[in-house]
Amino acid sequence: MDNDTFGEGAGQARTPRDATTPDFGQSAPTLARTVQLVSGDFLLTVNPVDGSEIEPCPPGERPASPARHTAAERTELQRAAQPPVPAGPPAPRLPLLERDEERRRLVRLLGRGRSVRLTGPAGSGRSALLDTVAEECADLAPDGVVRLSGHNRTPTELLHELYAVVHKAPRHRPDQAGLLELVRDIGAIVLLDDLEFGGAALGELLDAAPECAFLVAATPDVAAPAADSHLEEVFLGGLGRSASLELLQRAVDRPLTEDEANWAGDLWFESEGLPLRFVQAGALLRQCDALRADPEDFDPYTPADRVEGGDVPLPSLAEGAAPAALLASRLSKSARQTLRFAVALGGEVPHQAHLPALVGDTHADAAIGELMSCGLLTPVGARYRLAAGVIAQLTEKGYASDAAAHAHTAAQHYAWWAGHPSVTPERAVAEADAVLAALTALVPGQESGHPSTAVLLARSAAPAFAAGQHWSAWERALRVGSEAARLAGEVAEEAYFHHELGVLALCNGSLERARAELEASIGMRGALADKRGTVAGRRALALVADRAGGPVSGGRTPAGEEVPAARYEESASPPGGVPAAVPLSGLGQLSGPGSVGLRKSADEPAATVSRRETPAGGTWPGRGRSLLGGARRNLVAAGAGALLAAVLGTVVTLGATSDNNDAPGNKVRNGQSANEDDSQNGLDADEPTDGSTMSPGGGGGDPKDPDKVTPGATSSSGAQSTPGGKPSSSSSRPGGKPSTSGRPPTNPETKPPTTPPTKPPSTPPTTPPPSSQPPSSPPPTTSQPPTNPPSGGSSSASAPITSSSAPGSSEPSGSSAGSPVI
Repeated sequence: MDNDTFGEGAGQARTPRDATTPDFGQSAPTLARTVQLVSGDFLLTVNPVDGSEIEPCPPGERPASPARHTAAERTELQRAAQPPVPAGPPAPRLPLLERDEERRRLVRLLGRGRSVRLTGPAGSGRSALLDTVAEECADLAPDGVVRLSGHNRTPTELLHELYAVVHKAPRHRPDQAGLLELVRDIGAIVLLDDLEFGGAALGELLDAAPECAFLVAATPDVAAPAADSHLEEVFLGGLGRSASLELLQRAVDRPLTEDEANWAGDLWFESEGLPLRFVQAGALLRQCDALRADPEDFDPYTPADRVEGGDVPLPSLAEGAAPAALLASRLSKSARQTLRFAVALGGEVPHQAHLPALVGDTHADAAIGELMSCGLLTPVGARYRLAAGVIAQLTEKGYASDAAAHAHTAAQHYAWWAGHPSVTPERAVAEADAVLAALTALVPGQESGHPSTAVLLARSAAPAFAAGQHWSAWERALRVGSEAARLAGEVAEEAYFHHELGVLALCNGSLERARAELEASIGMRGALADKRGTVAGRRALALVADRAGGPVSGGRTPAGEEVPAARYEESASPPGGVPAAVPLSGLGQLSGPGSVGLRKSADEPAATVSRRETPAGGTWPGRGRSLLGGARRNLVAAGAGALLAAVLGTVVTLGATSDNNDAPGNKVRNGQSANEDDSQNGLDADEPTDGSTMSPGGGGGDPKDPDKVTPGATSSSGAQSTPGGKPSSSSSRPGGKPSTSGRPPTNPETKPPTTPPTKPPSTPPTTPPPSSQPPSSPPPTTSQPPTNPPSGGSSSASAPITSSSAPGSSEPSGSSAGSPVI
C-alpha cells in the first residue's frame, strides 16, 4: 500500500543547499511519495503535494485481524529500537552496584502481575536498572518484554507503539475504539522509561492494558499517580560512599590514589551519591591520565595552563560537580561542535549519520562515542540526548551563543534529508525529536529567513511523520509550520497546513476542529485560485459533514452542491416541530396539540399528520431558542408548514365551493351544509339522515332523541349546528349565492324527500327560535355577522372552511365564524 509517484515540481525550486551539501543541479521534478494508510474506517492517502486525501475505506482495502509477532520478531524489533552503537572504541561497561534489593523486588512484583512506579532523580541509574530487569523478565509473560520510551509521548501514542510491537500492523492505524480492543488482550511486561505524565493520564494507560504489568520510571517532579491506580512505589536513591568509590575505580580501571579517594569522598557528599556524577568523574580522571602520558594527543583547544611539566592537578570540587565544560574542552573539535548543535536543539543530539554533514567533518560520527564515554549523553529510546544538567552547564560556558545559527543549519539539512525519496518514513520518525527541535527553534522568526526555512522543514517532514504513524510529531510539525507560514506570509503553505490539520482532526474524530481547519484552508486556496487544493479540501469537508449528520457549513451539501438561501446547521427537525396540516372537516385551528386527522367520511379512519409537542417554555430540551427565534432553518421550516396549511386550505375551500354538474342528483358533498337549492336533490332539511354522525371536535346528539342536537354537533353532511338550532352560514358560496353542487351522502340508503323546503325569510331572525329542532330550511347568507354569537362550544374548533378574503364576502377575518387566517 506504499505508492511512489512523481509530484509536479514539488520542492524543486526550494531544495535547501548549504556549504556542506553539493549542488547536483537537479532540473527534473523531485519524487513525491504518496503513502496509503488505513486509519479506523478511513483510507488516508498522504499526498505531500496538494494535501492528504481521506475517504471511507473500501471493503477490499480493510486489513484483516492482525496477527502477533513471534518471539524472534519481537526480539528483532526491540534490538532495532535501541540506540545505535557509537563509532570508536567502546566505553567501559560499568556494573550495577547496590541495586540488588530493588532489582529483586521489581522482578518479584512484575512476576505477580503488579505494576510498579520507579521514582528516582535524574542520573540515579534508572535506565541501567531497567536493562537488568528486562533480562530477568524475558520469559514471564506470553508477549514477552516490551521496552518503550515516554519522552515526548502521550498515552495514546504509547498505546499505538505497544500495539505495533506486539501485532503485525503495516500501514494500519486503528481508531481509538479499535485500539483499546486490540491492546486489551496484550499480555506483556512493559518497561516504560522517561515517563513525563502521571495522574489520571497514567491511570488511563494502565486501565487500557489490564493484562500487562507496567514498570514506569519517572523523576520526582512528574505528577504522582491517582490514589486508586494500585501502583507499587519504589524509590531509587543515590549510592553509598563505598559503592561510589568502587564505581569511580571501575570507571578509571585502576586503583585510586589517596588524593583521588579524598576528592571522590567530597564529591559523594556534594552529589548525594548519584552514579552519573561518578561516571563523569571517572572520565575526568582518565583525561588527566592521558594528559600526563602525552599532552600532544589532545586537541589544541585544551588550555595550556592545564598541563605544566606533565603534572596535571585534580579537578576542583566545583568542576567535579559540574564537569561538562571541562570534559568538553578536552574533546575533539567535532565533539565540541556536536555539543553546540545539541544545545541549539534543546538537548537533542542528531544521529551520528548526520554529523558529517552538519559539522563538516567526514569523521564526525565518532563524536558520539567520545561523548558517551564521558557521560555527557544518555540513551533515550532509539537515540541519544544530553545527560541531566549538561545543557545548563554548557550554556553557562557560552555554548549557546550561536544557537540560532546552528539551529538554522540543522533545519536546512533536515529539510533536504526528510524530503529525499530514499529516506523511509521509519527513519524520519526515528529522527523526529531532533527535527521538531530544529523546527521549534526557528518559529519566533527573530532572524531573517528563519520562518521560510521552518516552513520548508515542516513541509518536508510532516508527510513523513504521517506515513510513519507518529501522529503526535505530525501534529506538532503542522502547527509550527502553520505559524511559520503566517510569519513568512506564505499563504499557500499556510493553507496546506490547515488542510492537513483538518484531515488529522477528522481521523481522530474531532469533527468541529476538522471543519474549522478545512474551511480555513478552502478559503485561502479559493483566494489563490488553487483548484486542486480546493477540491481536496471540499472532499474532506463533505466527509466531515457526512459524519456530523448534516450539510456542510458554508452553503454546500455533502456532495459539494450549493445550498440555496439558508445555511443548515444539522439535518434535524425544527425545535418546535413541523407545522401540521389541519383537518378537512373544519380548518378552524392551526395549532392544536397532538395530531390532526384528514377524513373522507365518518366511517374511514383519519389520516394522521403528527406534530411534535412543544414543552413548557417554548423550546426543546438542550436548545436555547424557540421556533421563530433560533436559526434561519427554523424560519424556513415554519414558512414551509404555513405554506402547506395554506395550500390545503385553498384546495379544500375550492372543492367545497366549486360547482360539480356531473355529480349525481341524490348526493351531497361531505363537509358542506345543506342550502335551499338542495331540495331538488332530495335532501330533507326537517329530519336528519339515518347515518348522521358528529364531528370529532364538536358536541354530540342525543341517541334517544335523534331530533335533539347539542351545540357543536354536525351531521354526516358536515353542517354544524349552532346553539339556536341554526346551521352555520359559512357554508354558502362567496358573495352570498348558495352552492348547487353536491357530494355523495354518507349513508347511501337514505331516501330523498319528495317535499321541497319552503323559502327562508329575506332577513334572518335576531333571536333563535324557541324550539331546539333545526329549522325547515337554512337561512341565506348575509353580509352581517350574527348579532348573538354562540356561547356554547368553540366556533373555531369545528367550523367548516371558508375564505375570509373571497370575492363578495364581507365577513371580517376575526369574526366568530372562526375562519382561519392562513
